[in-house]
Amino acid sequence: MKIKLTSVYVDDQDKALHFYTDVLGFAKKNDFGNGPYRWLTVVSPDDPNGTELQLAKNDNPAGKAYQEALFQQGQPAAMFFTDDVKGDYERIQSQGGEFTMPPTDVTASIIAMLKDTCGNLIQLTQLTWKQ
Repeated sequence: MKIKLTSVYVDDQDKALHFYTDVLGFAKKNDFGNGPYRWLTVVSPDDPNGTELQLAKNDNPAGKAYQEALFQQGQPAAMFFTDDVKGDYERIQSQGGEFTMPPTDVTASIIAMLKDTCGNLIQLTQLTWKQ
């Protein structure tokens, strides 16, 4: 068994596509619609056949409430791993990314937190311990 897809709720799929591709650096994998429904996913350019992240419209009241509650509590909707959180912090900031936490040493990792412009907090994590 393996994870092939996970989702984050977004308030605007076009804005989310811009942020996740142009700012974070992911690649668009799927983008097609049927009536008002739009299936939109991104992937790591390093693993184009790997796990997809669906940018799901938060037009479902339960999804919207979940998204808003996580944001208000300061909880990330997604966590992405990197080998250079400080370098990514600088690159993303130069692209207009708004961080709520700069790179910070915590137990066994360095983390940074930023807004995705679509209602979510995203955590960047660099592990500092060897598995």
